[in-house]
Amino acid sequence: MADISIPGFSDKYKTKDYVEALMQKERIPLTREQENLEQYKEQQNAWRGVGQKMAALRSSSKTLYSYENPFNNKLASSSDEDAITAEAGREAAYETIKVDVLKEATTDRFLSTELERNSQVPKGTYTFIVDDKTISFNWKGGKLSDFITALNKRSANTVKASLIGVSGNKHALLIESLKTGNEANLIFKDDALSFALKNRIVEKSRKNLEEFGNNPSFFWNPVPEEVVPEGDFEGMPVFKKKTVSITEATNEDGEAKPEDNRTIIPPRKGFSVQVDPQILETESNRIEFSYTTNEVPDITEDLNEWRETRPEMNPGKVTFMDVTVLNEQSDTTLPPIVETEFQPIMGGEDFFVRNSDGSEIKIDTEGDALTLLDPLTGEKTISLAVRDFPDMESIVVRNRNTGAEISMTSYTVYDEKKNLEYSPVNPVSVAGDATIRYNGITIHRPTNKIDDVIPHVTLNVKQPTERTATIDITPDKESAKDALIEFVGNYNQVIAEINILSDSKPEIVTELDYLTKDEQEAAESRLGMFLNDFSLTNGKSSLRSIVNANYPWSDEATITMLSQIGISSRASGNGGGYNASQVRGYLEIDEKKLDSSIENDLDQIKSLFGFDRDGDLIVDSGIAYNIDRQLSSWVQSGGIIATKTSGLDKRISASETNIKKLETQLDAKEAQLKQKYGQMEGTLNGLNAQANTLNSFTNQGKQ
Repeated sequence: MADISIPGFSDKYKTKDYVEALMQKERIPLTREQENLEQYKEQQNAWRGVGQKMAALRSSSKTLYSYENPFNNKLASSSDEDAITAEAGREAAYETIKVDVLKEATTDRFLSTELERNSQVPKGTYTFIVDDKTISFNWKGGKLSDFITALNKRSANTVKASLIGVSGNKHALLIESLKTGNEANLIFKDDALSFALKNRIVEKSRKNLEEFGNNPSFFWNPVPEEVVPEGDFEGMPVFKKKTVSITEATNEDGEAKPEDNRTIIPPRKGFSVQVDPQILETESNRIEFSYTTNEVPDITEDLNEWRETRPEMNPGKVTFMDVTVLNEQSDTTLPPIVETEFQPIMGGEDFFVRNSDGSEIKIDTEGDALTLLDPLTGEKTISLAVRDFPDMESIVVRNRNTGAEISMTSYTVYDEKKNLEYSPVNPVSVAGDATIRYNGITIHRPTNKIDDVIPHVTLNVKQPTERTATIDITPDKESAKDALIEFVGNYNQVIAEINILSDSKPEIVTELDYLTKDEQEAAESRLGMFLNDFSLTNGKSSLRSIVNANYPWSDEATITMLSQIGISSRASGNGGGYNASQVRGYLEIDEKKLDSSIENDLDQIKSLFGFDRDGDLIVDSGIAYNIDRQLSSWVQSGGIIATKTSGLDKRISASETNIKKLETQLDAKEAQLKQKYGQMEGTLNGLNAQANTLNSFTNQGKQ
């Protein structure tokens, strides 16, 4: 039986091969256009690669002359990193800072008594207050561990709770504030207070007052020794110190009233009271006392009489009152008697804190120290925080009045922490300010991050110093070196890419020994891609001119070229031979020379990369500035790179349109050929069928 041949489904006459052979010739324009499209895309990617490298170089150039240039970076190093560190801002002055850390800022951290592992927290409303923040939530009751999870979830960086293992079956609850400072007390309210009382976290407390100062040391003497030439005591006598017993207040009849327990300081007298050093050991202690002033007969007339009884001194003798002492003729004469009479003084009550070194700090009774003024009695109460006077030795009172006496109560001291209604039973720590001493001034801050004492310097307090810590503010030379190395690296990347695209020599790629194998292959595919594009070679020439130019930024400048700091195309030397890579424009670094320049001439290096030429306080010259300007014409919107890629975008778009058109034409041509050859194949099949039929009839006739 003859084979069945169906046009389009069989290939008895090899028509598919004929069609494919004809289509290959028809596809030549399409293949050529596809190759063009691929080339346009590769060129576009190459320009974008150049743009990226130029943008990186421009960015590193801007860094070298902008406001944030690394030459202004500062480092702060501490001689006691465990106690205090510092961070220096760019505007910080180069200096050495001496700081004593007396105390770090602390938080309230309270422990409960021992609790069973299966402890439960009753249902209720639990409220915790720290400073101006309140955490309050309703607890349905349950295990202590679940309560801790619920509290910490809502804590908002205010309160934290945790369990501390005490033994195999017991643990303790630690509740702590997350804010430091004297004002950041942890306060329990509502059911939280009941829970804290029950589990001995806090307990009721009372204000604990202790008295001292019932034996003051008076200093005074009614006989003047000399006349003070200036100040509040001008023309007034100076008194010697003398210890006397406490003066008791008396009633109108002159009878003593010891139950009042007040100290009376007559006009022009004073006294001091020693402060027990143990009082200073508790930072939260406060010292309080009250006083009033009462008018008494003015002693100005008596003082003037004392002035008039000044001794007469004549050659060979001195007479005072009824006593005359003979002597050899004296070469010394007293200054003339001050003619101005003493004037009455009122409102002259002075209070001082005397430090252990003998210095005195005047108490501002009209400022923060004045805590209470009784409008009925006129009595004033002064409250002193011990933490403000860590070197306190005694309290001194001086009555400069001539017609008023000072009536004082005894001194009381109390712990202001215990002035709350409740106090911790087992405090791990209590909330307190950080205390430092800087330039002889004791400073308190509520946090351990102190940024308002030294301009542009932040102090980080960790723990008390054993001895004075030294903080040195110095230039950050390492960041300056890193920025220069990054600049050189980005510059060489740009030069290398320009060399690859504008030249076809294979050694341009092989001499870049830092490239990986894949990067080398990619570079070889771009080699000489823009061989006839002179914009790249012109750009390279401009960059080389900038880095090799001289920049006399000042009449006193000694460093005006990049090569003077160890950066040039021949920084590593060539050993007297020829080195092809050194003539291609790459920069090299002599690290030893660069380190020396950074160490000794950092300010000159800064000016080399960017300086103000016309005095308008704006950088307008320098290596980095000029490179930035040069590259802006390449990478900015509408610049050279954008123009190149935009032109290629149009070519790519036109090529893609042409490819679609050619593909449509080829599809139609192929369909036409298949139809034509299919018809031919059908005709041949028909002829063959007729021939076979005739042959069959012929063979039958022969039989």
